[in-house]
Amino acid sequence: MNQELEKPRLLLVDDDETFCNVLKNALEKRNYEVIVANDVENGIKMAEISEPEYAVIDLRIGYQSGLELVKKLISLDGNTQIVMLTGFASIATAVEAIKLGAIHYLTKPANADEIVNALNKNEGDTSVSINENPLSVKRLEWEHLQKVLMQHDGNISAAARALNMHRRTLQRKLEKRPVRE
Repeated sequence: MNQELEKPRLLLVDDDETFCNVLKNALEKRNYEVIVANDVENGIKMAEISEPEYAVIDLRIGYQSGLELVKKLISLDGNTQIVMLTGFASIATAVEAIKLGAIHYLTKPANADEIVNALNKNEGDTSVSINENPLSVKRLEWEHLQKVLMQHDGNISAAARALNMHRRTLQRKLEKRPVRE
């Protein structure tokens, strides 16, 4: 039997081409057949053609949301194991990713072993520690901006109006990496 047929197919979608190449090589060494796309449209096309068992999707793909891709992948095949990967983590986007069908949500930087573990983890972990400190004001602001943005389907102009904020101010705040705590 051909060994290529035994490899699980994984769709990797991220707009960072260098990151994709590095992660693709690392995942191929872990016996995955990796298909790469660098935008949402090609991600959808590749998913329709290749029917992946697994997917690793970046939350922010250029100016598009990876959440749309998660929704589309689940509509194509509800059994696809999807991990949302992001450098812009927020509670709002994590909740939405899980609601849409992702099985895990990882923040960058995440290595190939962490991603493979997340792809194969189907149950929650009750031993996760609970943080005793409240979130900082800056982190609370970031979370609130993300929540309002999700409520307006990622439309920055509509979210800015709802926040009574100039659109460019909101864009600048969203381009910054979130503070940890």
